[in-house]
Amino acid sequence: MRIKSLEIPVLREAYRNGELTPSQVITAVFERITACSDPAIWISLADREQVMERGRELEESDFTGVDLPLYGIPFAIKDNIDAAGFATTAACPDYAYTPAEDATAVRRLLDAGAILIGKTNLDQFATGLVGTRSPHGAPRCVFDRDYISGGSSSGSAVAVAAGLVSFSLGTDTAGSGRVPAAFNNLVGVKPSRGLVSTHGVVPACRSLDCVTVLAISCGEADLVRRIMQGLDPQDPYSRTAPGRPLPLEGFRFGILSAAQREFFGDIEAEMLYDQSIATLTGLGGEAIEFDYRPFQQSAQLLYSGPWLAERSAAIGDFLAEHAESFDPTVRSIIEGADGLSAVDAFRGQYRLKHLTRRCDEEWRKVDLLLLPTTPTIYRVAEVEQEPLLLNSRLGTYTNFVNLLDYCAVAVPAGFRPGNGLPFGVTLIAPTFCDDALALLADRLQRGISNQRQVDSIIPLNEDSNVQSSENRERVHLAVVGAHLSGQPLNFQLTDRGAKLLSTTRTAGNYRLYALQGTNPPKPGLIKDPEYVGDGLEVEVWSLSQQAFGAFTRDVPPPLGIGSLILADGSMVKGFICESWAIESAEEITSFGGWRNYSARR
Repeated sequence: MRIKSLEIPVLREAYRNGELTPSQVITAVFERITACSDPAIWISLADREQVMERGRELEESDFTGVDLPLYGIPFAIKDNIDAAGFATTAACPDYAYTPAEDATAVRRLLDAGAILIGKTNLDQFATGLVGTRSPHGAPRCVFDRDYISGGSSSGSAVAVAAGLVSFSLGTDTAGSGRVPAAFNNLVGVKPSRGLVSTHGVVPACRSLDCVTVLAISCGEADLVRRIMQGLDPQDPYSRTAPGRPLPLEGFRFGILSAAQREFFGDIEAEMLYDQSIATLTGLGGEAIEFDYRPFQQSAQLLYSGPWLAERSAAIGDFLAEHAESFDPTVRSIIEGADGLSAVDAFRGQYRLKHLTRRCDEEWRKVDLLLLPTTPTIYRVAEVEQEPLLLNSRLGTYTNFVNLLDYCAVAVPAGFRPGNGLPFGVTLIAPTFCDDALALLADRLQRGISNQRQVDSIIPLNEDSNVQSSENRERVHLAVVGAHLSGQPLNFQLTDRGAKLLSTTRTAGNYRLYALQGTNPPKPGLIKDPEYVGDGLEVEVWSLSQQAFGAFTRDVPPPLGIGSLILADGSMVKGFICESWAIESAEEITSFGGWRNYSARR
C-alpha cells in the first residue's frame, strides 16, 4: 500500500479510519530507507523484526489516540542520545557504549506510542553546524546534494526531510537543531534550557545543551516537545516552566537594521528575510530595529571564551587517550580549551552577565526577535576548504541563544528563486515563552506563501488533553483565568493534587470578558457560535474524580463548570460563564487570553 505522507496528522487520520496499521507504516518506512540515495543519514537502524513486533503490540492494544498521542508514529534520534538496545557513538566508533536505559526524552516518546526507527548521523560529538564532521560521511541537503545538510543534527534533519520518519530528535548548543532545519525546509524547535530533560544525552556543553525537535510543521514539533517536557529528577539542569506569556496581537518583534545585517553576499537570503518581516507584520506585529551587538558579542563567548572548557570537561579524558579517533577539526576545537583556567571561566561569566544586562535593555523594546536562521548556505566542497570560517558564519544568528537562556523556533521562510534552496528564519523569545512562541511561529509558517506545500498541517497544540496511562481515571479540566499557573487561585488545583498536562487554546468560537466585582479578578468565557477567532489560551489540568468534585463545589457564580471544546476538536471540562454577567463586562478576546490581558492591564 502506498503511503502518501508520514506527517503526524496524516497517519493519525489513517489509523483512526482503519486505512493503515503501524505494521504497514513500518514496512513502508524500511522500504523508503532502502531506496534512499543518501547513505550517510543513519549510524544504526533498529532490527526490523523487533520494530514489527512493536507495531503488532500497538495494533493488539486497546489504546486510543488520547491514551497514546504518538500511536504508531515513526521517529529517529541523533546518535548522541541514548536508546536501550542501540550503541551510542556520538559519531566516534571508538567512543561507543550501549546504555541500559533510554534517555528520558526518548522514553516519554515511546510511552506515548512512538516507534523508534534508528539513530542518525551528526557532526562528531555535536561539534559543528555543517554536518560534514563524521566518519560516516556527510548527509546532504535534500534539495541539492552539492550543498551541506547543516549540523550538528545532520542525519536527523535529512531523515525527516527525505520522508523516512515523521519527526526526529536532535540536540542544540549553538544552533545544531536550527541550522539543519533551515537547510532542509523544516521546523526546528529549541526549547528553553531544562524544559526537556537531557538525561541520557552525551554532553557538548552540559549547562547549555537542549534536546530539539525537527518536523514538517510547528504543530507537529510543538506536540512532540510538550510530550517530552517535564521535570526530571535524574537531570540536575531540569526545570519546570512557569509558562510566560507573549502578546499574540500587537506584538513587537525585533529585526536587524541595515547596518547590522550580514548575509555574506547572499542577496536572495536577505530578500526572503525582508519578506518574512512583511509577513509577520501582516499578522499583527510591529517590526522594530534593535541593537544586535550585545547578542553578537555574547555569541563570541561560546567558541572563543571559556565555554570551550565545558566541551573538554565532557570528553577531554577520552580525547587524551584516543586523539586519533577524532575528526581533525573537532579535535582542534576541543583542544583549544587546554590553555583555559578557572580564572578565565569566571571572567567569561562576568562578561556574559554584563552582556545579558545590555541585551535586557533591548528586550524592553520588543517582545520577540525575528532573525535569519543562517546568513547563507554552502556547498560541501566549500566547507571542506574552509571548515572553521564557514562554520563560524553559519552561527552568526544562533550561537547566543542558549548562552542567554532563550527559547527559539526555526521556521521555513521560502526558497531562493535562483538556486531553489530553502531559507529559514528563527523566532526567539525569553526563557519559558515556549508555548506562546510556538503559536506565533505557527502563524508565521502558515503565512509565508513562498514555500512548498506539505500534505497537511497539524493544528497547533493538537491533543492538548493528552492522557497518560496513569491518568485514565482522572478528569481533565481547562482553566482560563485566576486558576492558571502563577495566578492567585492556582493553589486550589495544586493543593488537590492536580497535574498540569499542557498549555493550549480553545476552539475559535469563544469570547473572553473581564468580569466586574470579582475578587480576585476573573474572566468569563462565553461560547459564540457565530464568532470565528484564533482561540484563547487555557491550561489543561488533570484531577482525580474526587478532587474534581471538591473543586467544583468551590466555584462561585456567575461561573460554573461545563464542557469546553479545544482547538483540536477534543472536549474537556472547563469554566463557563452565565451570559447575564457579561452585559457590563469588558470584552478582552483580542488579548488572546487572561495572562496577556493582565500583563497589559
